[in-house]
Amino acid sequence: MKKRLTLKNIIIALLIAYSVISVVNQQVKVNQIKKEMSKEETELDTLKEKNQKLQDEVDLSKTDLYIEKMARERLGYVKGNEIPVINNKTQ
Repeated sequence: MKKRLTLKNIIIALLIAYSVISVVNQQVKVNQIKKEMSKEETELDTLKEKNQKLQDEVDLSKTDLYIEKMARERLGYVKGNEIPVINNKTQ
């Protein structure tokens, strides 16, 4: 007995093919989104670390010792009982 291709069989085959293609497409999109999320999470972690380092620097810059150190290095300030030393480096 030979099976005939009926309209019903063709429609069922097309629906199955469409469903399979849809599932495969969705899987590909999900995998792409997962990769992108992983990349973004890595970047977020890097930025969080950088932000913490900067916050630590800001906190340090508010201390009296840091302010005194910067005043000495950049502005040449000396305390009243200290003798200033001038260093003439030539490059």
